Amino acid sequence: MGAELECRVKFGSKSSAGRALLETNEIVFRGDFRLKIPLKHISSVKAANGNLSVKFPEGEAVFSLGPAAEKWADKILHPKSVIEKLGVKSGQKIAVLGVEDKSFLGDLSAITKFSSSAERNCDAIFFGADAVADLKKIPALSRSLASAGALWIVYPKGLKDIREIDVIAAGRAAKLKDVKVVGFSPTHTALKFVMPLADR
Repeated sequence: MGAELECRVKFGSKSSAGRALLETNEIVFRGDFRLKIPLKHISSVKAANGNLSVKFPEGEAVFSLGPAAEKWADKILHPKSVIEKLGVKSGQKIAVLGVEDKSFLGDLSAITKFSSSAERNCDAIFFGADAVADLKKIPALSRSLASAGALWIVYPKGLKDIREIDVIAAGRAAKLKDVKVVGFSPTHTALKFVMPLADR
């Protein structure tokens, strides 16, 4: 999940208060008018006096974000890699099941070794789920986690076969807590689950 702020936005002759979200791949604004600005289409970003100015093919939008303007500019200009967002570190015990994204697997192997089976005391498990039926494996996978380990469910975006609400419900049914969402790829989302502190 990205950064989210109440703010005012000026775009051409329009001006409106509303809510701005800085997501993994885009800036979204919802007010009296709406904007969706893909980060890859942004040609210029500047932060000054609490304002974030963003130029893109349709024009220039100015977001009045206050102290957050510089932070947003930095995130847009220097985005974290997917591996950084997932919190993977060298030396961790990692398992990857059913995730076949070559870019992710290549970046992961450059940092640490990983297994294709979930052994005990894993620091992180990345599990690919393409349908609701796949989520039945969550309870067994949760038992392979270290006490502070993370189970990441990687699932397709925009499919009726499996929705975020299905993934969250399955994780909670396994007594896990959903704590973070990451844009895993253009086609997939990753949802992070951990054991509640009381159960560790």
